[in-house]
Amino acid sequence: MEESPQNDLNTMSPEEDDPPKSTSPQISVNEFSCHCCYDILVNPTTLNCGHSFCRHCLALWWVSSKKTECPECREKWEGFPKVNILLRDAIEKLFPDAIKMRFEDIQQNNDIVQSLAAFQKYGNDQIPIAPNAGRAHQQRGGGFFSGVLTALTGVAVVLLVYHWSSRESEHDLLVHKPVTKWTAEEVVLWLEQLGPWASLYRDRLLLTLTEEEFSRAPYTIENSSHRRAILMELERVKALGVKPPQNLWEYKAVNPGRSLFLLYALKSSPRLGLLYLYLFDYTDTFLPFIHTICPLQEDGSGEDILTKLLDLREPTWKQWREFLVKYSFLPYQLMAEFAWDWLEVHYWTSRFLIVNAMLLSVLELFSFWRIWSRSELKTVPQRMWSHFWKVSTQGLFVAMFWPLIPQFICNCLFYWALYFNPIINIDLVVKEVRRLETQVL
Repeated sequence: MEESPQNDLNTMSPEEDDPPKSTSPQISVNEFSCHCCYDILVNPTTLNCGHSFCRHCLALWWVSSKKTECPECREKWEGFPKVNILLRDAIEKLFPDAIKMRFEDIQQNNDIVQSLAAFQKYGNDQIPIAPNAGRAHQQRGGGFFSGVLTALTGVAVVLLVYHWSSRESEHDLLVHKPVTKWTAEEVVLWLEQLGPWASLYRDRLLLTLTEEEFSRAPYTIENSSHRRAILMELERVKALGVKPPQNLWEYKAVNPGRSLFLLYALKSSPRLGLLYLYLFDYTDTFLPFIHTICPLQEDGSGEDILTKLLDLREPTWKQWREFLVKYSFLPYQLMAEFAWDWLEVHYWTSRFLIVNAMLLSVLELFSFWRIWSRSELKTVPQRMWSHFWKVSTQGLFVAMFWPLIPQFICNCLFYWALYFNPIINIDLVVKEVRRLETQVL
């Protein structure tokens, strides 16, 4: 008797009846657990030793112990630990529901939120250091950058030595010599410093001339602005009895304390420094400053720098408006514009000042970005008051002990701020950029 097809189906082996099953093991949540909380890893952070922990667990460990070491093997980590992006993405794709629940629990825990904020703040204050795998590449980049800084430092030293060796002693400058003792050569030198145009009249200058006499033969100075500039300078010479300062080195020779104070004040707090000039040095310094950076003429090319320096007219509303906008938002740009106009007088020094002003502007933007990203805008008034108190205290302290400070120390501080601070600020900008990259990652 033939067997029915139904019996054939009933006698088939299980291997033929069931579909093939995968022999690979199932992935469990336990395989991606943190060794601190024994739950699934959230924002896994891998240390140098290879162990991975939830980032908030590592933050809680750091806050409680203040140790930069692995919670499991106690090996110290280097730099600031970063989130393992590859591991994080894999866990979020494999267990999205579990990760979502963990995120909700973490966000509701104030202790965890505060610990994460403190841990991140600690990381922002650290110098980013690459892990061991990429250390060789970083050392190459760091070596190149160190070489650049070394080269710039060498240039600053050469300029400083050249300046000290080539220029005359501060006590021999005309700003210290009475006008009655000037020689003919010194009169010619004083006139030439008014600008290239003054060389046309240097052989025909007398201290007793009036503007009408300047306009007639044999002088025939037809340019009215040139006549006014010479007469204004003559009046200043007569009033002071010595040559008034017309460049940075002469200003430093006459006002050593003020020049050092302004250099550091404009670097660390430009707004307070300019406010000081407005309140206490309006005629001699502030007016020439605002006429230089906010010229009255549209093109700004009709007058040379020394003519602007002698301009003591009250600024117009247009000049004040331009100045206040830059003062509020771009104070270091004012320094850069002022130094730019002095390029013909101080070739290299002005370039150092311009570069330093640009770097300080970048650092200030980084500071504002850090406050904004951390949602610390409410602390701005307190920060401003603390900064004002700090600068005022330092200024008062220097003013009290100024007579006791040796001139050599003052010169070292002055030239350090002038030539070496830009090099230091380059390094600070690079560190801020690296820190921003670390935050993004």
